[in-house]
Amino acid sequence: MKKLIFILFILLPVWLVPGTAAHCAPAFYPCGCPPEPVLKITPQQETVDDVRGETSIIIDTTRCVLTVLNNGEPYRQYPVAVGKPETPTPLGNYRVQRKAMHWGTGFGSRWLGLNVPWGLYGIHGTNKPWAIGGYASHGCIRMHNSDVEQLYPLIPVNAPVIIIGNNFMHRDPPFRELRRDFCGSDVMEVQRALNRLGLYSGKIDGTWRMDMEESVYRLRARHGLSRDNVIDGPAYRALGLQ
Repeated sequence: MKKLIFILFILLPVWLVPGTAAHCAPAFYPCGCPPEPVLKITPQQETVDDVRGETSIIIDTTRCVLTVLNNGEPYRQYPVAVGKPETPTPLGNYRVQRKAMHWGTGFGSRWLGLNVPWGLYGIHGTNKPWAIGGYASHGCIRMHNSDVEQLYPLIPVNAPVIIIGNNFMHRDPPFRELRRDFCGSDVMEVQRALNRLGLYSGKIDGTWRMDMEESVYRLRARHGLSRDNVIDGPAYRALGLQ
């Protein structure tokens, strides 16, 4: 029951429903809520030796919070910076693909790369700590260097990373028109919707290819829309996404 309550607390405010509203003033906190104080799940003096079993991560891009789970139970939380509206953090289920220390300029002291299929994204430190708690990056998840150094030994390669938020509203422009060769988590959500309608059986990987193109034509024909290879307002509504 305790685990269920926590998961509902994390997911319900930011479920992928267009129009989800933050409850804090964005003029003061770009991600909608203050990054501090963050709930301390366990005392920060604990070490990697205290962790047993599987560790995983949930990143809430609406609240700018990264939560570490140990065996499915909340263990630690940290404030983070996420992608700017024009370069949003990719939402979805991923895994840590690579870990490195002092990976490169601007990435802080630690790097945990994710297996996002359409680009290079990761969790890393920063030389701009004042940006933590806002929409500031090119899509990566930034942490204070001291926090990412705590996180680094807790998270092994192949650890699950779930990134949640709103695929369509927290970007610039919201509900952008999608066409062939576009990629992103909004494309992935459209692929899922097409699949649910029985119109698409290709890879759900966030990249618009030829097989998705045919699915879009069929969707538009089914709903009496103009024959065009675009996901626009009427097509979003036909998919039940707007």
